[in-house]
Amino acid sequence: MILQAGSARTYAANEKLNIASIGAGGRAASDISEVAATENIVALADVDWQRSAPMLKLHSGAKRFKDYRVMLEELDSEIDAVIVATPDHHHFHASMAAIKRGKPVYCEKPLTHSVWEARELTNAASEAGVATQMGNQAQADEQTRVVQEFVMDGAVGQVREVHIWTDRPSKGLHGEYWPQGVERPEESPAVPNDLDWNLWLGPAPERPYNPVYAPFKWRGWWDFGTGALGDIACHYFDPVFRALKLGAPTSVEAASTRVNIETFPVGSMITWHFPKRGEMTPVKLVWYDGGLRPARPDSIKDNESLGANGLMLIGDEGCLTSDWSKWKLHPEKKALGYGAPPKKLMRSPGHHAEWIRACKGGEKGGSNFDWAGPLTETILLGNIALRPELREKLTTVKLLWDAENLTFSNCKEANQFLRRDYRAGWEV
Repeated sequence: MILQAGSARTYAANEKLNIASIGAGGRAASDISEVAATENIVALADVDWQRSAPMLKLHSGAKRFKDYRVMLEELDSEIDAVIVATPDHHHFHASMAAIKRGKPVYCEKPLTHSVWEARELTNAASEAGVATQMGNQAQADEQTRVVQEFVMDGAVGQVREVHIWTDRPSKGLHGEYWPQGVERPEESPAVPNDLDWNLWLGPAPERPYNPVYAPFKWRGWWDFGTGALGDIACHYFDPVFRALKLGAPTSVEAASTRVNIETFPVGSMITWHFPKRGEMTPVKLVWYDGGLRPARPDSIKDNESLGANGLMLIGDEGCLTSDWSKWKLHPEKKALGYGAPPKKLMRSPGHHAEWIRACKGGEKGGSNFDWAGPLTETILLGNIALRPELREKLTTVKLLWDAENLTFSNCKEANQFLRRDYRAGWEV
């Protein structure tokens, strides 16, 4: 057993962490598998034992729970680190519960469900001195370093615009995703025997069970998920933020297909503005989902596909694009003469490996909460700009963001969406 003493701990060369996972099916199964090769899986908590059956069988020696709060209480002295891979609406409560016990935390993206939660969790992790990592695995990829090196080398000059798009949640190249733009169902079917619906709801408002929410389709519902933006932006924004040294934006505004109080719209376009950083010019970043796409710059050939999911950095001297497999320089003539940027950045041992290394006293993970928290804050501002309660009144208003004071300076009505209410028994 590794004794807990904040971040100042010493480990034997082959000592293993005893890891507990909050969530054992879906994305959690992948996270567990990534760390199980080198560490011990000692406990699993999941509200749906049918969905988590493969992991429960594979790690039959791990103690099992339905309520993660009970797991953390009963096994406090046996757990060294915690994985949080639940639906979005549980991320904050589960991660905070582990951090308050001094446990390192790996939390799936987005870090939290609300902007206030992201700020609180970041501060709590910093004060506790625990190793953290958000589950945006692409931050550790080679191509995340490549785009930084392109920008460092001045390959396209000053970057003034960024465009990022995804086919989610529409039916696209990857198949059918979760529904958005729909109303709450009227039917109330029986809850499956293996599912604890009350625990699944957790801090979210009370509502009857329906398979349109669980196990996977919760992403499109305001009460549970964070939509296409929350699903993808933590991956796609990350390399852009690193390359352009972006911090908090000064404003955010949104346009979309029709939106209601139950689910996110079928398609949306959200725009953030970022101020000048040192010698780097101000940047406009535009997000598109539901199959929407940016206009094609003149530097990209008319017959070249931009892909169903992609990123584009437009500079004074060309542009960079990626379909997430590889970054390309445009125009083509410039790319042929340029080649590849000089390698200047250290490469990653792997996203989960970074977290394990940090848990054992090594270098921080690339997406530790000091980085992931502010990134999540910025992303989730976009969902506030989409809120139907605001859109009816503020269809053309740009929300001005005061990051230091965690407030919209020009719209008090928007501030109510920075923090959500919690169901009785889950108050913070």
